[in-house]
Amino acid sequence: MFVTIRPLLGVGTAVAFSLMAQAMSAQADEITIFAAASLTNAMQEIEQRFEAQSEHMVTVSLAGSSALARQIQQGAPADVFISANPGWMDTLESDGLLEAGTRFDLLNNSIVLIAHGQNAEQVEIGPDMNLARLLDNGRLAMALVDAVPAGIYGKASLESLGLWDDVEARVAQTDNVRAALALVATGEAPYGIVYATDAVAEDNVTVIGTFPADSHPPIVYPVADLANRDFPAESEFLSYLRGPDARQAFERQGFVVVTE
Repeated sequence: MFVTIRPLLGVGTAVAFSLMAQAMSAQADEITIFAAASLTNAMQEIEQRFEAQSEHMVTVSLAGSSALARQIQQGAPADVFISANPGWMDTLESDGLLEAGTRFDLLNNSIVLIAHGQNAEQVEIGPDMNLARLLDNGRLAMALVDAVPAGIYGKASLESLGLWDDVEARVAQTDNVRAALALVATGEAPYGIVYATDAVAEDNVTVIGTFPADSHPPIVYPVADLANRDFPAESEFLSYLRGPDARQAFERQGFVVVTE
């Protein structure tokens, strides 16, 4: 009797596991995240950890917030958007492209002045700073100052400190903040303005000063579910962003996580 029963139990167990695997597979979704380029390192870690825990497949598209927002306006198949400033999220919300009630502020950041190489001399950033003299014949790398959040914040700070007019013609603008970081890291530009979190990601630059927080609008990263489709993976991912694993990933890169 035992000889005949055991094979039957084995077959039944195999069938049960097969059904469970099919059910889990059926519940797994593919989710596309549009995220600001300054989130590159943190999102790489979050993508891997969320996939491992949830079994959902995640695709992260990284670029300047302005470019991503315009792609969403044009119908790009994104599910969640993390912007580097509230302005572009406001635009999408006014267009009716956000799922109602899903938007929340996720992170804070700061902007810094960086120099090429290691151990560059520190400077005091303020109205008395002679940034034009510091640049000499070089360029100041910045993300697009009228479109990309890092560039917008940087320009606002320079204007607030009375420094913009002296350096405007010397600014080398890039499509996103990571491209500005790369110009300084390679020495193509001796100085640049980037987020503090970007500077952490590059060994070949030195933070030589932090712009006063009151010289620019608060740097806030909002996140929201986009109103193109509705499935469980979206809400699971938003919940994950508020959890301890994501918090640690963001803090490792220098972000300040917004508390509720």
